[in-house]
Amino acid sequence: MPEYIRALEFYSGIGGLHLALSRSHVGEHAAVVRAFDWDQIACTVYRMNHGAGIVHKVDIGTLDADALQPLSADLWLLSPACQPYTVLNPNAKGAADPRAQSFLHLVENVLPALVERGAAPTRLLVENVAGFEASTTRMRVLDVLAKLGFGTQELLLTPLQLGVPNSRLRYYLLASRVPNAFLSSSQSDRILRYIPGQGADWIDTRSSTAQETVENPVKFLRDYLDTEGDVHAMHAVPDRVLEKWGRLFDIVLPSAARTCCFTRGYTQLVERTGSILQENETLDTTTTFDMFLEAQANEDPQAVELLRPLRLRYFSPAELLRLFCFESRDVAGTFRWPDGVSTKTKYRLIGNSVNVRVVTALIEHLCQG
Repeated sequence: MPEYIRALEFYSGIGGLHLALSRSHVGEHAAVVRAFDWDQIACTVYRMNHGAGIVHKVDIGTLDADALQPLSADLWLLSPACQPYTVLNPNAKGAADPRAQSFLHLVENVLPALVERGAAPTRLLVENVAGFEASTTRMRVLDVLAKLGFGTQELLLTPLQLGVPNSRLRYYLLASRVPNAFLSSSQSDRILRYIPGQGADWIDTRSSTAQETVENPVKFLRDYLDTEGDVHAMHAVPDRVLEKWGRLFDIVLPSAARTCCFTRGYTQLVERTGSILQENETLDTTTTFDMFLEAQANEDPQAVELLRPLRLRYFSPAELLRLFCFESRDVAGTFRWPDGVSTKTKYRLIGNSVNVRVVTALIEHLCQG
């Protein structure tokens, strides 16, 4: 390891990768020296939380070796667009999607040029949606990295494995030019479902009869919820949404230890964009919805009133920040939003981000020794 790690953050969003690096065990001897993103609002949020002069609004597809070589980076952190690979996009085109081109440009054009100049990073960390592992982009990236002398390790991980009650499954690629960097893993030829040295393969019990294995006890959702203000009034699910789509929601209780993956479309779409919260734990969700659906079938105009006692609401942006491990309830207010950023935009930016705790653990694994 160099005495001081200089990192570049690509597709930086609101700075989750930056925060993960700073919290890792190498954080005192590391810094993101430059970050790049095309989203102006994301860059504004980034500056408020990480200072001016780091993030640059730029089309990453226009970056070249001449621009990056003077930055003398040892580590690249990348979270490229997931839309070309997500199962939520029925028209996903993988490497053929225009949104995949800037990432391929970095790996296939810029990185080899830096290697030729002796100015390439020693390590890379890539985060993307589960599904990336089946893409042609992945195969092209692995091919280039192998030719450039990088050893690689691939993982599919969920925050549940680190005790966080959220099942956001993500693909991670670690790459290192340090000799024998990943020889400690006897399974380096496959995509791991755990961080080496930190447990065994994770099993999702929703699709298996096996017992779910997690290294750390998963906390209850109540530990992540807002405790001040009338959160329900601000984030209640509208009646019109409940009447039409209520039966499709993934509904969780404060005593639950799991939520579904939250995406950029949270509150705008219903299916597979994230869970909603039932504040009233004394009522049975299924029984109450059965009563509601029966009343609807009988054309009762007041049917939705039957759902009101459940106190169904969306998670607030602050609660999502905690589930994404940007901050905790014990240390609230450490993440700041510029004035004028709408709630809808906050959900979009958080949904596009990373789970800070998972990435922190991966940076520590990548930089060990």
